[in-house]
This record gives sequence, C-alpha cells and structure tokens, in this order.
Amino acid sequence: MMRRFSRPISASARREERIFYLFILPWLIGLVVFSAGPVFGMLGLSFTDWRISLDDLQFIGLDNYAKLFDDPIFWTSVGNTLYIVVGRVVFGVSFALLLAVLLNQKVPGIAFFRAVYYLPTVTAGVAVALVWIWIFNPRLGILNYSLKQIGIQGPPWIFSKTWVKPSLILMSMFSVGPIMIILLAGLQGVPKELYESAEIDGAGLWAKFRNVTLPMLSPVLFFVIIISVVSSFQNFTEIRVMTEGGPGESSNVLIWYLWENAFIFLQLGIAAAVAWIMFVVLMVLTGAQFWVGRRWVYYEADTG
Repeated sequence: MMRRFSRPISASARREERIFYLFILPWLIGLVVFSAGPVFGMLGLSFTDWRISLDDLQFIGLDNYAKLFDDPIFWTSVGNTLYIVVGRVVFGVSFALLLAVLLNQKVPGIAFFRAVYYLPTVTAGVAVALVWIWIFNPRLGILNYSLKQIGIQGPPWIFSKTWVKPSLILMSMFSVGPIMIILLAGLQGVPKELYESAEIDGAGLWAKFRNVTLPMLSPVLFFVIIISVVSSFQNFTEIRVMTEGGPGESSNVLIWYLWENAFIFLQLGIAAAVAWIMFVVLMVLTGAQFWVGRRWVYYEADTG
C-alpha cells in the first residue's frame, strides 16, 4: 500500500504566506470590527427590549420576533418588498440587457450614449428622487403631460396606492447603469467565432441571441440577478424622500419598516429583528438562486 507524504513547505513559501496575511490583516480587522461584529451584535440586540438608554436594555428572548409575526403591517411590508424586488429584477435586468445589446453595436458616437445611460448612477440619490417626484406629479409632471399628448390619461403614480409600487419599479429602470456596464462587458467577451459558426449554420439574429449570446452570458446574468436582488432589498432613499411608506402602507417595505422602528418608535430590538429576518431571507434567496443556477448557468469549464 502506497503512503502519501506531503511536500515540505519551503522557507520562502512560509515567508510569502506570512507577508500575505500581514497585508490582508487591516482588511480582516475591518471585516471583524465594522462588518461581522455589528452583524452578530445586532443578533444579540434582537433578543432585547432596548430604547436607546442602556438602563432600558432588557433581555426578552424571542418576543420581538413574536411581535413581528403578529403585526399585520410587518406582513404588508414583506409583501410590498417582494413585489418591488421581483419587479425591479425582472424589468430592470431585462431593460439593462436590452441597453447592453444596443450599446454593444459598432456605430459612431456609441461611447457618448454609454456615458448618458450610466450618468444617473453617479447622481446623488436624493437629487434623483426629487426629480422623479416632479416627473410623477399627476398635474404638472412631464410623464402625464407626455401621455396626454397621445390621448392617454395618466395615473396619479406615487400618490396612488395602486400605482406607487409600479412607479418605483419604473423609476428603477432608469438607474440600471452598473448592471448595464457589467452585461456590456460580458457581451464583449463572447467569442466572435461562435457567431460566425452560427451564421454558417443559417442562424438569424434571434437564433444567435438565444443559442449563443444567452448561454455565453449566463454567468454574468446570474451575477447581475443576485446583486439586483440584494440591492432591491436595501433600496431606502427613494422611499424616504418620495413616499415615506405611503400612501397608506402601500410602499412600506422592510427597510422602511426597520427605519421607522429604529428611529421613530425607538424600538431598536424590533429593528434588529427585522434586519436579521432580511438577512436570513436574502441568504435563502441567494442559496435558491445558486441551486436553480446549476440548471441554466453555463460555464466553459463544465465542458471538460
């Protein structure tokens, strides 16, 4: 029976290893102190009743979670969150992919259009939200004015319980610059030889897109979908500036529900519980996406 012996690590390799850990030490310290530490600290806080003052800190076990599950507003915020997340991911990623395909064409001035479509991303979120408040104004907004010119009576948008969530989804479609750039980079990485082979086989534009572009772009799409889901759960600025959870509770999402409990009602334990519920939901959704992704994401290494 053959015995395996591990190769001894040379002194230079050990030295390089020590240097490696020395260089990443500041990042590790920052991760523990500013990321992992607060996350687990919030887990402990979710089992307490705390209203800012340390004298009021009381351990109450799972009472905060029980209160949440008995609160109809919490479940309304869960439904609103899922509605907006699905809408933002489906329409936002689809629109970003369409823009990436269009901006991947070799036409004069294409760099200018790429910059224009990315520009809203670098604009301050509050400023963008204020502009969209004017755009969505039922009487003075440019959106309803434009619809009126073609004989359509525009809805009240963010001032309506029915239209506020579709309005937020529509607004998000004009801030897809980052994922558009990622998809554009993925498109430019598709080998030209595959398109040439498809043309030889008689494939048209749609056939090439379906059988060449999408499979080769699937790892990028998978990444984009994951970051879109995470960012949609954390989207706070437009809710704070434009709707404040209204009208009624129609745009009350989990991140706004958390903010209200933390900074208006000063129920920090409940806010911490909401944060951990969001964390668990995101972990479950991400794990589900990885499981489903095994069925449709294509990696070149899988062919070996």
